[in-house]
Amino acid sequence: MRMHRRTLLALAVFTGLTAPSMALAADDTIKIGLLATFEGPFTVLGEDGERGAMTAVAEMNGTVAGKKVKIVKGSSDASPDSAVRAARKLVEQDGVKVLVGPLSGDEGIAVKDYAKTQPNVTFINGTSAAQDTTLRDPAENFFRFSTDGAQWMAGLGTYAFNDKGYKKVATVAEDYSFPYTQVFGFMAEFCKAGGHVPSKSWVPIGNKDFSSVIAAIPEDVDAIYVALGGADAVNFLTQYQQGGGSAPLIGGSITVDQTVLTSKGKLRDVLKGTPSAGPTADTNDAPAWKTFVEAYKKQPGAFPSPSLFAHGYYVDMKATLLGLDQVGGDVSDGGKKLRDALSKLSFDTPTGKVSLDKNRNAIADIFLTEVTEGADGNLMNKLVKVVPQVNQTLGIPEDEFMKLGAVNRDNPSCP
Repeated sequence: MRMHRRTLLALAVFTGLTAPSMALAADDTIKIGLLATFEGPFTVLGEDGERGAMTAVAEMNGTVAGKKVKIVKGSSDASPDSAVRAARKLVEQDGVKVLVGPLSGDEGIAVKDYAKTQPNVTFINGTSAAQDTTLRDPAENFFRFSTDGAQWMAGLGTYAFNDKGYKKVATVAEDYSFPYTQVFGFMAEFCKAGGHVPSKSWVPIGNKDFSSVIAAIPEDVDAIYVALGGADAVNFLTQYQQGGGSAPLIGGSITVDQTVLTSKGKLRDVLKGTPSAGPTADTNDAPAWKTFVEAYKKQPGAFPSPSLFAHGYYVDMKATLLGLDQVGGDVSDGGKKLRDALSKLSFDTPTGKVSLDKNRNAIADIFLTEVTEGADGNLMNKLVKVVPQVNQTLGIPEDEFMKLGAVNRDNPSCP
């Protein structure tokens, strides 16, 4: 079967095929690495991240600065070793000079450290949201336009204490840097308001049996804060419901994301009414959000509403393309001009203005939400309140914020 050059070009742009017969002249294309979790318990998250990234590419008609965009995919399983292995392949074998990703917390810290060994390559985050990817010991060539997990919690701790009336809360979260960051963000407000957290449970990614975790939750708490993602969230919520658990829930950002809300079964009843916060709200009626949702839905396998992973990868890929456009797609100087452009970049996203601080971490709007059932029967996050332009120190002066210490299993604490 014969294929025309235009057909070959389209396949190369939108599938990332790299066979020699598909190769185009170097000055005709801009090659961008796309690193996400296409393996393991976060696979569904990675697949939606890719939809978001490709929505940004499609928005630019697959070109930037007059050159065709060629996406080269790298896959990880959410572990830092696999993320670095995939990044190393993209950079050292596939030759990408610009890389977008990874997806999860520990991966981001590992890739940030790897970035320091590749000063001529520019790294732009996917949705990895551990605080210390950018706050402490940052890499000059690593950028995050998608905010971190503590920022995503802006407004939630105060809302849980004042509006929901929860005074004592237990937490259940995965045992790595991103959930540490989410719990930190929630507790920063909740403890300051006068709340207490007498119990924290940390579980490994990919845990199947939550019976011991559920049994360890104190009976006298007012609510349970859950920061689990993907299959872990579904397994915990299902087992909690089957075990007769009745305490109200407070959701970490990815626990009430579309990657979980679209799951089937009675866990839907558990999730209704759950307050949360994050970078998106499904019922956002801003025209820019509605336009983004319609564009996202053109991607194969799209959810009824974009997950925060689709949103995060969209924002970071869009920033990448805008930066490349400003420098005419030229990274022949080792990416210096591109990184200078990215450092100064400020633009309007589907969820409001985004800009960067001195550590190249985003300042952006955050959305307080509650899970509700839409007219079509799908669960969605109803917008309650917008917290404008949240920075990485949550509005606290930087010197005071740094004295709070690095996030970990034990910090913060208010038993």
